[in-house]
Amino acid sequence: MLDTANEDQNPNTDANPEELERAFWAMHQASRQGPAPGFERRMGHVQAIEHMLMKHKKDWLAAVSSDFDGRSEHETLLTEFLVVMNAVKHTRKHLRDWMRARRRNPGLLFQPGRARVFYQPLGVIGIIGPWNYPIQLTLLPLLGALSAGNRVMLKPSEFTPKTSALLADLVSKYFNPQEVFVSTGGAELAANFSRLPFDHLFFTSSTSIGQKVMAAAAQNLTPVTLELGGKSPAIIHEQFNLDTAAERIVRGKLINSGQTCIAPDYVMVPQRHQEAFVQAIQAQVAKMYPSYVNNPDYTSIISQRHRDRLERLVTDAREAGTEVIEVNPSGEAFDGNTRKLPLRLLINPSDDLEVMRDEIFGPVLPIKTYDQLDDAIRYVNDHPRPLALYLFSDNDKVQERVLEQTVSGGVTINDTLLHCAVEDLPFGGVGPSGMGRYHGEDSFKVFSHEKGVYFQTKVNGGVLASPPFGGAVEALLKIFVR
Repeated sequence: MLDTANEDQNPNTDANPEELERAFWAMHQASRQGPAPGFERRMGHVQAIEHMLMKHKKDWLAAVSSDFDGRSEHETLLTEFLVVMNAVKHTRKHLRDWMRARRRNPGLLFQPGRARVFYQPLGVIGIIGPWNYPIQLTLLPLLGALSAGNRVMLKPSEFTPKTSALLADLVSKYFNPQEVFVSTGGAELAANFSRLPFDHLFFTSSTSIGQKVMAAAAQNLTPVTLELGGKSPAIIHEQFNLDTAAERIVRGKLINSGQTCIAPDYVMVPQRHQEAFVQAIQAQVAKMYPSYVNNPDYTSIISQRHRDRLERLVTDAREAGTEVIEVNPSGEAFDGNTRKLPLRLLINPSDDLEVMRDEIFGPVLPIKTYDQLDDAIRYVNDHPRPLALYLFSDNDKVQERVLEQTVSGGVTINDTLLHCAVEDLPFGGVGPSGMGRYHGEDSFKVFSHEKGVYFQTKVNGGVLASPPFGGAVEALLKIFVR
């Protein structure tokens, strides 16, 4: 456990702009003094994150459940605790190797000199976290930034106030405030936060807000990692088992009630299989969620505002003539006394509807049909590049074809979500779904400066020859410049 701040003097509370500035410049000055944190110090930070999470498990579970007005504890354990602990163990195993300088080949021209890449901390990292996975999506980038030797300022979401307050309290106990500082507050504070001249800014949320964050960071030429979202498709090939596809799509769609950035946002199914696929979805929902309202395994929508937005998406689609199928095994009523919503299937909605333009982020699943696989690939490519893509096919050639002909942040074949949980795979978006990669070694690298160094030897090869140039230089150029 690292140095702790006195709880009575905890600076990790609703910070005003002046406090943000003071905290930043104190960190900035400290990051420029003395050597970078060594291996033992960084491993202490990794251990602090583990203790902060596991020793207060009940507090975390209670805070998240309260913020959501009912969230499955098992989902929180699976999607937040398990993911963070997997990352902690992976970092503990590999950090020493990541920190080592890497040899590079200087090439024949620069022999007998040596080339190395050194990894240095960037300095002060800003992290703006989202509300949908308030533990995982805050602690994972924190883990990467600290393992790379940086100091970190965190801005958790105001939509999960209990979880954000708990994070601030625990950080003040496990970290020195000049190493990790938490600022809690709303949109105005987030705007001030994103304008600070960080050495790197890491942001997870929507594409529209990501544009504003990037614009603010650009004023300081602050490099950014943007983990955004988009409309992640699931393509079912005509030869794949529909029941298997439905099971895995329902699981990926309804975990956290669809409030997942890589949840399948719409499904593309062969025209002749549409009806059978809808029946398979209904059967799988009945198995997994025989009821919704009083089911502890089914999570509520984060706020009434978001619930209203989802209802509006469905209403607009219905009024436009889209067939809407409510998957409600127990025939429950969803009135104002609950923020839970059933899964609604939208059959072939028009592309001009909002539900097909913006990320859904809830239990609404459009089903689009296609005739030929080329049609499905063309549809995906005609739209903004998604954060994730899911293909259900056992055919190697079909897999290769879709992987080669589509561009997405990541892919899971024959399931959903799982590529995000593999710690040794890079995770991130492309184009409007984000920029930059993290997880595992990619987290270490995104928060590190990769410094290239060339070591000249006592026996100077004289490649950069000095004038007057003569026959030796002519001979050298004839060999290397053809």
